[in-house]
Order: sequence, then structure tokens, then C-alpha cells
Amino acid sequence: MRDGENESAVEPRLEKGDSARHSNGETTADDGPKREAQVNDVEKEETERAATPGARSLSELMAIIEALIFVSEEPLSVKTMADILGEDRGWIETAVEALAKEFNERGGGLMMREVAGGWQIVTRPEYHEYVRAFLRAQPSAKLSLAALETLAVIAYKQPITVPEILEIRGVQSTSAIKTLLEKRLIVAKGRKETVGRPMMYGTSKEFLIQFGLKDLSELPSIEDFEDLEKLEGPKEP
Repeated sequence: MRDGENESAVEPRLEKGDSARHSNGETTADDGPKREAQVNDVEKEETERAATPGARSLSELMAIIEALIFVSEEPLSVKTMADILGEDRGWIETAVEALAKEFNERGGGLMMREVAGGWQIVTRPEYHEYVRAFLRAQPSAKLSLAALETLAVIAYKQPITVPEILEIRGVQSTSAIKTLLEKRLIVAKGRKETVGRPMMYGTSKEFLIQFGLKDLSELPSIEDFEDLEKLEGPKEP
């Protein structure tokens, strides 16, 4: 989802009972027949689909599209949705417009907006100050390659000390450790009973949340990575 900066100019397909109005609030003589024709087209399509085994209804398609737009990092185009779902582009447009109408008339904290040739679910402009205040209070999600490598070593070898991480990576990891601690992805796990009693580190609850893991047992095994390398084949020189 995105923090939308401007009001959406969405004009979803009108349904029966809606009033088509211009900015002065008046309904034109041409709006009624046009709206009625649009409603009839949708109802006809729904009737035909209801008689077709396996065909998606409008409500089911709206739910699927909502899920796709929600997880997409970029604006999702009607063409992309039609290709993914194997649906007629016109039927996708009908579902998108109906979903946008539902979102934007609900008056909640989210809205649908068309931008850069696609659709996004964004926060309403009137709530931006609260969203920004929340985001400013959160640590940045970006990690350097060194931090990611260090995090991977800690995740699979925990509890582990800084000297042990150095032995595995071959480079100093002090800065990466500091970054991971600041982002609350790792925590201290006590001191190792050896010379100098170095601090040991392990992953945190925040690590599980950020990576969508129930627990550490859900981490991919080393064997999984080895199998993946075999499937990819030898790397080009």
C-alpha cells in the first residue's frame, strides 16, 4: 500500500440507484439512459457468468483484485490483472471500477487510486500527517549487503559472537551488528564462557515479524539453498 499524495479522480461505473451529477449538482438528460445501459451490461454479464461453470462472479473477482493490488509494490494495470487471471479486460475493468467505488464511498482510511497506468490502495490524504508521524518513528527497512550477510550468519549460527562472525564472513562486522541492533532485528543473548567472555547475538521477535516466520524452524535449510544452486546450474564466468 502507498501513502497517496493527491485525491483520486476515480469515476467508477455507476450502478442502479446512483445519481450521475455534474459539479453543479444537476443531472443531465443524457446521464440516465447511459447509466441504465451500463447497469444492464453488468447485469447481463453476471447472468451469463452464473450459467457458466467455473466462471468468476463480480464479487469474487473484486476480492481477488483487491488482494493483488494490496500485495503489489507498483501500480497494477488492468492488462496485468487480466493476463494473470485469464479474464476479459472489460470484465476486469468493471470489477476494478466497482471495487474503487466501494473503497472510496466507504469513507475509511484507505482508498483506491489510479496512477501511472495502474491501480493502488493508498491512505486518504486527510490522514497523511498521522501516517507520516508513524513512519518517522519507525526504523528504516533498508539493509546494506554487509548487514544482510551478517544477519544471515546470525540467523543460522545463533547464538554467535562477533569474532565467530568475522571468521565466517572474513571481514569486520561491527558496523553491521550496530545497524541490526538499531533495527531491533537481533538481540544480545548473553556472554560466551570463553576467553574475554564475548557477547553472543541472536535474532529477535522483530526478525520473525519482518520475515514472516512463525519461528526459526521455518527458515530455509542450507540444503534448500544447495538444491537451488543445482537447479540454477553453473554460474557463467
